[in-house]
Amino acid sequence: MLDHLSVQCTDVPVAAAFYDAVLAPLGGSRQMDFGEVIGFGLDGKPSFWLGPLADAGTNRPIHVAFVAPDRDGVRAFFAAAVDAGAEVLHEPRLWPEYHPTYYGAFVRDPDGNNVEAVCHQPE
Repeated sequence: MLDHLSVQCTDVPVAAAFYDAVLAPLGGSRQMDFGEVIGFGLDGKPSFWLGPLADAGTNRPIHVAFVAPDRDGVRAFFAAAVDAGAEVLHEPRLWPEYHPTYYGAFVRDPDGNNVEAVCHQPE
């Protein structure tokens, strides 16, 4: 249903460095870079964008989940996030309350957003 999502950041270069690190284990990378507006995605198509904070005040945190190809990808995302200094919300684990094979990890990005990597496949 979604074509792309854009997140406003208080410091785009700091946020971009964080997403460079955590999206790489999931196969994601910068697809377009206009300085203050950066698009991440796969195969030349940016679907996750970062841009400067457009309104006065602070952002209201959002939750975004990125697809991991397997559980090792979730664990690699989590390790990259921790290495990048992210606040840990939930370490990688099964979430059977969602469904029996839902495996995810949750961290906070530099702007306070709840960022997840999730794999829906069995081990």
